[in-house]
Amino acid sequence: MSENTPSNGAQWHDEPTDYDQVGKLPRAEAASVDEAPSGPVVGSLNITAASADPELLDLPWHIALEEWPQANLAALPRGISRHVVRFAHLGGTVIAIKETSEHVARHEYHMLRKLARLDVPAVEPVAVITGRTTPDGRPLNPCLVTRHLKFSMPYRALFSQMLRKDTLTRLIDALALLLVRLHLVGFYWGDVSLSNTLFRRDAGAFAAYLVDAETGELYPDLSTGQREYDLEIARVNIAGELMDLLDGELIDELVDPVATSERIMESYRRLWDELTAKESFELGERWRVGARIRRLNELGFDVEEYAIKTTADGSTIQLQPKVVDAGHHQRRLLRLTGLDAQENQARRLLNDMDAYRADNYPGQDEEISAHAWVSQVFEPIVRSIPRELSGKLEPAEVVHEVLEHRWYMTEKRNQHVPMAEALQSYIDDVLRHRRDEATLLLNPDTDLIKVLEAGVIKADDGDEDYED
Repeated sequence: MSENTPSNGAQWHDEPTDYDQVGKLPRAEAASVDEAPSGPVVGSLNITAASADPELLDLPWHIALEEWPQANLAALPRGISRHVVRFAHLGGTVIAIKETSEHVARHEYHMLRKLARLDVPAVEPVAVITGRTTPDGRPLNPCLVTRHLKFSMPYRALFSQMLRKDTLTRLIDALALLLVRLHLVGFYWGDVSLSNTLFRRDAGAFAAYLVDAETGELYPDLSTGQREYDLEIARVNIAGELMDLLDGELIDELVDPVATSERIMESYRRLWDELTAKESFELGERWRVGARIRRLNELGFDVEEYAIKTTADGSTIQLQPKVVDAGHHQRRLLRLTGLDAQENQARRLLNDMDAYRADNYPGQDEEISAHAWVSQVFEPIVRSIPRELSGKLEPAEVVHEVLEHRWYMTEKRNQHVPMAEALQSYIDDVLRHRRDEATLLLNPDTDLIKVLEAGVIKADDGDEDYED
């Protein structure tokens, strides 16, 4: 947007436009914290944002973040972080606000904007707020504002009740997949941990999203050393986080934090090798090209280009994927139906859609049968969920769980179960007893708050630090 000056004197600026710049933004010369602003306090606020949200101006930027009034805050649980972080209401959404230095805020905003253009799972940057002062002219730290990811949970919220070992394993696998996706686009994280990640349920698994990018750097490509160092940081940080959970009796005492943390190394390397390793096979085994593509699709990646080269004697072919991207099933579902779902959810919904097409529209164009599936399967399920239960899970996860519930009922009875019967059984026996994931973190119960606040630590200067 073009720069303008609202009536209250706040300055709005566009995000940086040097999109080709690699790595950090240049460090600007910071004014001394002892200097008072030269202009009137009301005109000192500066907002850097991709688009103007006038409601940002209604927030109390003249007050230190840790002293914000409860009326402005959303009651999301806080964990461990180097910075003061608060969650606030902004219109009909929730935003996360982090106090930090101007350089760090602008760098992280810049990195998150680039990751968004690269379609990497990360929180959405909203604005950088600088020029904050108290009514008496005392400077306040700049803030980075990001949008809270709906239906997501920090790892400590997932451990508000003791989770099984296999659930913990799925969390680490989700983080490994996120790290692979970041490395494929040339992003070095520098602070990989469960604390710097948000998790969303994805058809029984978890999808991981980057939260904190302040230590991140974007390069054309990463060296093996850079990738391995990121992986080692992840291993050490996860081991420490699991030890903390073990001390809080939030994971089974039989879980070995160090051995469990090393799973991210195994999971990451398995994924990386499948995505990038060369493969040799005989000329008569060309079917292995298709098999490799199917394996990549099952991991959630699409193949845009392959490099196939014959050897000197012409007897074998060397195969290596050149360009891979995540979200094969997600993009296919979006293209066919307009539904935006997580990758595993999309895979499950597409399987049901294909079965529906085979049963009802054999030989029909898949776009036409997909439209029929949405109107006759997906939408009726979503509309059947009672209003008071609609915040339990997002629609795609609800439909996935209904389909799974129907399958289990069919297996148990060894006979066909009508969708209407399976849906009612799911609502009564499963959904009513689930936590409300849309509002769990906005209205946490006392036990959950105690669990998460147990992670609050003291920084070297004695200030409380909270989780991003």
